[in-house]
Amino acid sequence: MKIVGGGLAGLAAAAKLGAAGFSVEVHEARPFLGGRAASFPLNPADPDSERIDNCQHVLIRCCTALMDFYRRCGVADKIDFHDRLFLVRPGGAIDTIRRDPLPAPMHLARSFVSMRALDWRDKLSLASCLGAAKRDRLRDDIDTLSFSEWLREKRATPRSVKRFWRPFIVSALNEEPERASAGAALQVFAEGLLGSSSSYEMGVPAVPLGELYSSALERGLGSSVRVQLKSKVKVIEPASPEADFYICAVPFHQVSKLLPNLGLDETLLQFEHSPITGIHLWFDKPITDLPHAMLLDRELQWLFHKGHGYYLAVVSASRNLSDEPADRIARLALAELREFFPKARTAAVEKSRVIKEIRATYSIRPGLDRLRPGSGTRYPNVFLAGDWTKTGWPATMEGAVRSGYQAAEAVIAAAH
Repeated sequence: MKIVGGGLAGLAAAAKLGAAGFSVEVHEARPFLGGRAASFPLNPADPDSERIDNCQHVLIRCCTALMDFYRRCGVADKIDFHDRLFLVRPGGAIDTIRRDPLPAPMHLARSFVSMRALDWRDKLSLASCLGAAKRDRLRDDIDTLSFSEWLREKRATPRSVKRFWRPFIVSALNEEPERASAGAALQVFAEGLLGSSSSYEMGVPAVPLGELYSSALERGLGSSVRVQLKSKVKVIEPASPEADFYICAVPFHQVSKLLPNLGLDETLLQFEHSPITGIHLWFDKPITDLPHAMLLDRELQWLFHKGHGYYLAVVSASRNLSDEPADRIARLALAELREFFPKARTAAVEKSRVIKEIRATYSIRPGLDRLRPGSGTRYPNVFLAGDWTKTGWPATMEGAVRSGYQAAEAVIAAAH
């Protein structure tokens, strides 16, 4: 059994197949695991260098497959869950979303009612739209609409879009409401914010992502799984005696090179990338006591406190930053952080690092979901995995793990 790709999809497939008794080889072209959710040394020449993630990756409680994978790998205790979300406006005003001891969907009602970033018209609009979210996600035409079109249909107020709907959707889908499928967006709210009283809670890895995968190698994947780093597979030959089964667990833009006769070329041309920019800033002193914050009304969207004066600012769907020089992006981030957190105005930046993930995710545009392929292919011994395949989830770590599990289950069924 050979798996090409050592991202979350490939590792999840390997974990499930290893547990089922298969002998598995995972081939990863790069010198580290994790794919687009990885970490690396800040100074590669220093063996003791601090390791940083390429960007901040988080999950929410409803990401059940991802948490199952972490439990298999023995690292579930390295995910810190937060039951409070902080929304910060320029000037420093903070709104907090937290649950009350009420059943869903009323568990967050008081938080929404008390939001000072919205006036009463916005809150009535918000309540109306949230009430329609679960119902409308089942509409036959929902994936043909953009999320903006759905919001206009529901007469969402401009301020509720700017300060609630857009920040959550850009963060969750890495796409602007004008480009994002309404079906995918409503799934985020129906299963995340409204699914259960705890499903909205945000999980943040307490260690660099690379440590999660090293633990997976040591404990979670099993003795029957071998991982080969810096092992680039140029093409998969289904009839080759190298393996009985293959899983192609790479991003969509690499599939045609590995499987040139798969017959998906026209379909894959419909997929586009959406970028993420991560800005790492090391201050000489703390700028806020908040562990994380959703930032409103500016270019920056999230701030995460990584410890010891180190902060990570994130800009999702950052097409407008793709061609900007790193030093200019760092200056932009610093200027905006000083608007949100007054302490940042007197703090000095000791160093910075800007990481652009141009191919961070696929763009979950209207109509794309019906084109996403399943795990099976025209070859009975070749299967697909990746967050871009048909998982029932958008481009997330949860979707990647689900795709790996689905491909593994298909292999198990084919072997029997």
